[in-house]
Amino acid sequence: MEKEDKKSSFWGELVTFIIIAVFIVLPFRWFIAEPYIVSGTSMFPTFDTGHYLIVDKISYDFHKPQRYDVVVMIYPVDTKQDFIKRIIGLPGETVIIKSGVVSILEPGTTTPLVLNEPFVKYPGGVADETVTLTDSQYFVMGDNRAGSFDSRYWGPLPAKDIIGKPIVRLLPLSNIGVYPGAY
Repeated sequence: MEKEDKKSSFWGELVTFIIIAVFIVLPFRWFIAEPYIVSGTSMFPTFDTGHYLIVDKISYDFHKPQRYDVVVMIYPVDTKQDFIKRIIGLPGETVIIKSGVVSILEPGTTTPLVLNEPFVKYPGGVADETVTLTDSQYFVMGDNRAGSFDSRYWGPLPAKDIIGKPIVRLLPLSNIGVYPGAY
């Protein structure tokens, strides 16, 4: 009788595990939080290749992204790729880049606000430009401006392409933390 009880216990535990995986873990990963591994140096030194992040996918359903938020996003030119960038320009604003200095002209104002960007350690990139965003677009840039392929090259980011924001960095252990890249 003991052998039969062990078999029945095994199958019961297996069914319980499958139910938990299907009805709790998978929806959590699909809709609430998902792991990502950074590939590339466009956000260096804030993030580097191999950094393991947990990305909150639900917060932006309750409030809009803010300037300086780091976001994981779908690359608009190739929707099979995800990028990590920092939000610089918000919907309706005009982003002005002159000699590497980024300014924002908010709707209804005439004086641009020069952004304070202490997270940028490697300035550079494309020539001067001015971009006015629609009510459903963001302007995103990497912290490593000299090595980032971002809105300066492929244009504004549609709001619908924002996946979420990193809430935990688990690797490397020397940089473990909550809300990595927050400013």
